[in-house]
Amino acid sequence: MSEADDEKRKSDDRRPPRKDSGKRPFTPRRDSTSRPDRTGQRPERSGQRPERSGPRPDRAGQRPERSGQRPDRGGDRPDRGGRPSSGGPNERRLWTKDGKPARNDSSASRFERPPLTEEELRARELRAVRPRHDDPLIPDDVTPRDLDKIARNELKTLNKENADEVARHLVMAGRLIEENPEQAHQHAVSASRRAGRIGVVRETLAITAYATGDFALALRELRTYRRISGSNEQLALMIDSERGIGRPDRALEVGRSVERSTLSVPSQVAVAIAMSGARLDLGQPDAALTELEIPQLNPDVAYSYSPELFDAYAEVLDELGQDDEAARWRERAERADAALNGDTDGDDTIEVFEEMDDEDDESVPTEEG
Repeated sequence: MSEADDEKRKSDDRRPPRKDSGKRPFTPRRDSTSRPDRTGQRPERSGQRPERSGPRPDRAGQRPERSGQRPDRGGDRPDRGGRPSSGGPNERRLWTKDGKPARNDSSASRFERPPLTEEELRARELRAVRPRHDDPLIPDDVTPRDLDKIARNELKTLNKENADEVARHLVMAGRLIEENPEQAHQHAVSASRRAGRIGVVRETLAITAYATGDFALALRELRTYRRISGSNEQLALMIDSERGIGRPDRALEVGRSVERSTLSVPSQVAVAIAMSGARLDLGQPDAALTELEIPQLNPDVAYSYSPELFDAYAEVLDELGQDDEAARWRERAERADAALNGDTDGDDTIEVFEEMDDEDDESVPTEEG
C-alpha cells in the first residue's frame, strides 16, 4: 500500500461515526431511460423534426448567396382587399381613390395617367364654383347672336350646341347685371360650368361675383381670367376686390404691379379711381386726390369715363372739406353724363369724344349745345 492510501485511510478513521451506524438508507435508482445521459446525445423527441431542404447557413460568417435571381412576382400575388396588384403595364397600381397616384408613393413617377376627359377638365377649372347648381331659365327670344361678336369668337373652340347655350347665358348675365345681380351671377355660373377655359366666361363670372358682393370669388376669377387671357384690363376690379376683402394696402400693391401705360385709357382711369378709393380707406385724402389728377381729368371734354372720374374727384374734395370746389366738379359730372346721353338743354357747350377702334385710334369730336 502506498503512502497516499495510508494517509487517506487514517483520515477516514478520524471521522465521527454516523448516527445510523454508518449505513446509508437504500433508495431505488432512477430509470436510466428517464434521465438524459449528460455525457452523450439528448434523447430523441416523440416527433421527428422536419429536415431542412438545404445546408444550414453558417451564423459565424456571411449568409450563403442565393443561386439565381429572385423570382418575378408579377401578376401572381393574391388580391389584398380590392387593391390592384403590380402587374400589367395598364393597371392602376396605386391605392388611392379612382386609382390615382398617391402623393408620397415612390413609384408614382412610373404611373401614366390617362388623358382627362372634357368633363374632368371642366371640373378642374371650376373648383371655386359651387358644386351644386341649377341652370336658370332663358327666355326663348334670347339668341346667341345677341352676344357681342368678339365674345362669340372666343366660343369657337366649343361645339356649336354648347357654344350657343353659353352665349345665351352670357347675354342674360349682361342684361340682369344692373337690376338683378344675383340672377345674373347664376347665369354666369352656368356658362362657366360649360366653358370654364374661356376667358370671357371667367371674366363675366368675376364681374357678377363682384356685383353680388362676393369679393373673394371675384378676385379668384379675375386672376384666372388674367392667366387665361394674359390681359390686365380688369386691374381696377382686382384693386376694388382687394378693398372689398378689407386689404387696402394689398390693393395699392396690386395697382402698382402693372405699368399704367400698358393699359387702355379707360382702364387707366378706372385704376386711378380704384387707387384713390384705397387711399381713402387708409385715411389718406391728400394722396387720394393726387391719384385722380391725371391728364383725363379735363372738364372741357367728356369721354365715357368722364362722369365717374369727375364724381370721384368731387368725393375726395368733400373729404378735404373743399365743399364749393366739390360742388363744381359734381356739376361737371352731371353735365358730362347728360352730354354723353344726348340730354342737354342749356347754352353750355361741351365736346363729346368717341374713341375709335381703328389702328389710328383717333378721337372724333361732336359738339353738343
